[in-house]
Amino acid sequence: MKLLENRTALITGASRGIGNGIAIEFAKQGANVAFTFNASVEAAKALERELETYGVKAKGYQSNAADFDAAQELVKEVLNDFGSLEILINNAGITKDNLLMRISEEDFDKVIEVNLKSVFNLTKAVIRPMMKQRQGSIINMSSVVGVKGNAGQSNYAASKAGILGFTKSVALELGSRNIRCNAIAPGFIETEMTAKLDPNTVDEWRKAIPLKRGGSPEDVANACVFLASDMSAYITGQTINVDGGMLT
Repeated sequence: MKLLENRTALITGASRGIGNGIAIEFAKQGANVAFTFNASVEAAKALERELETYGVKAKGYQSNAADFDAAQELVKEVLNDFGSLEILINNAGITKDNLLMRISEEDFDKVIEVNLKSVFNLTKAVIRPMMKQRQGSIINMSSVVGVKGNAGQSNYAASKAGILGFTKSVALELGSRNIRCNAIAPGFIETEMTAKLDPNTVDEWRKAIPLKRGGSPEDVANACVFLASDMSAYITGQTINVDGGMLT
């Protein structure tokens, strides 16, 4: 039996990058997949078709996780379409990097809203149905930057560090209802975005990592599968660094 057979997962921001990798790995493991996307309807339709090839139900929703009311409505739609919701992956995120002296208030607020408030919005929306079924796994995507900080990313670091405190608090509140909440802190993960960076810079980053390579979306997805499945039934309130040893 596959690790996530007959479970439904909601993954935010899954049309590309890490979210895309998670959606595909979850479908391979038998999960029905609901996912959100921001702009690209074509990419979302392509992902739906790809996920369905694994014999699961899949549907994309154009929804803004940073909007409280939209998040509540999204979860209602998912429950209506899929019948249950056992797993939530809060993955949606953006960066607006700059030195603190140059970050505008607008750029600070936007990163907090999309990266941190979206986690509150979606978690708030799923806890009642999860409490009712007395089962659930919530996985929040943080970052090594949220664990250790990074120059030029004070807004991003603040949002990702906030996720860690939120995760621990939710785990303490909902543990008695058999709802687990954990965080993943990816390190340098190679996606479409990093492919646009200077190759020499990327190579220097790889050399500084103990495993001497960047991570893949699949590396993060495998950690998500573990935290979503019964293999981690006694794990909650924790942060797993998927970073090739970067923070060691």
